[in-house]
Amino acid sequence: MKAVKLNPKVWVLHADIESKDLFEGIWPIPEGVSLNSYLVKGQKTALVDLMRDWCSAPEELKKQLADAGVDLTKIDYLILNHLEPDHTGWLAEFKKINPTVEIIATAKGVELVKSFYKINDGLRAVKSGDVLDLGGVTLCFEEVPNVHWPETMATFEPESGVLFSCDAFGSYGKLGNRVFDDEYYAEDHALFEEESLRYYANIVASFSLFVKKAIEKLVKLPIKVVAPSHGLIWREKPQTIIDRYLKFANYMEGPQEKEICVVWGSMYGNTRLALEALLQGIEDELIPYSIHRVPDEDVAFVLADAYKSAGIVIAMPTYEYKMFPPMAYVLNMFERKHVWNRQALRIGSWGWVGGAKKEYEAAIAPLKWTSLESIEWAGAANDAVLTQLREQGRELARAVKAG
Repeated sequence: MKAVKLNPKVWVLHADIESKDLFEGIWPIPEGVSLNSYLVKGQKTALVDLMRDWCSAPEELKKQLADAGVDLTKIDYLILNHLEPDHTGWLAEFKKINPTVEIIATAKGVELVKSFYKINDGLRAVKSGDVLDLGGVTLCFEEVPNVHWPETMATFEPESGVLFSCDAFGSYGKLGNRVFDDEYYAEDHALFEEESLRYYANIVASFSLFVKKAIEKLVKLPIKVVAPSHGLIWREKPQTIIDRYLKFANYMEGPQEKEICVVWGSMYGNTRLALEALLQGIEDELIPYSIHRVPDEDVAFVLADAYKSAGIVIAMPTYEYKMFPPMAYVLNMFERKHVWNRQALRIGSWGWVGGAKKEYEAAIAPLKWTSLESIEWAGAANDAVLTQLREQGRELARAVKAG
């Protein structure tokens, strides 16, 4: 891959990561992910955001810098919008290659440079409103704390309206030789929309209130291009990704999409067979639903559908007097990622004794769900239980419609 010129003074540099390694050590990336950096050239040069040494990303960065006619040792400024190691993991090595580079971050970012990489010299702290003059091009800084770490900022190049937004407005998905939104077909954009939702639900969701504050602040800038550190660079329709993120941020408290996310686990099939009756009830009301089995499906994909859906079904058996353990993990993630204010229903079988209901109700208490009465049964569900389940499916679907 080569460096791609965004405008006469800005180049896009990126490395595609295709790996079985988990993003943040948790999240699978079957469609890969891009690590995007940006070169800004005036009389002096600035590199906006770095990479970690993952799948030879630094070698790709050096090659693309050479394409743009810049040697790594000649970069004057390194701007770190966000200190998470996927953007900074190669920082110590970079500093050894270019010991005179000035590293620019927020005050909290500077402290993280010191603690993560033991670099104490050549650091400059900036705040909202500060400007870096490169000679012929300027960069302006805006703090956007907790999107999604407290030290985060965005960098804006006012002449061409490029917003370097780091993790804000990002997405999973590798780019290959096409980096701009206008280079992709509708079916490609459908995939990136799915992967931006999954990225948001996995990485950013619990900070949605701060995302809304950041968007309110950033949209006052005359943005013409959104250039995040993961995913597409939006030069044709930058408002698309801004609006998408605002919609995602609003999912936390509502409104969500009028659909239902069904999450189920079953030990010997009794819960799964009974779930069919509940799904029939949902279908009776013509409400769309997604369905995920745990632990077969990774929670990363469950989160994406749960985060956008107004309704939640949790179907699981009692396991040793408590919840089915994979479902307990899912609910813990729902609490961490603020899957709040949903219409919900839990169903499940038990063997010699129940017990899941008590633990379940404690687990969902922070989620502010409006719950229908749980349905539990011993062993295999009889006809009366199946009838009740179908009616509860209808009732949940009606509640989602009404919401």
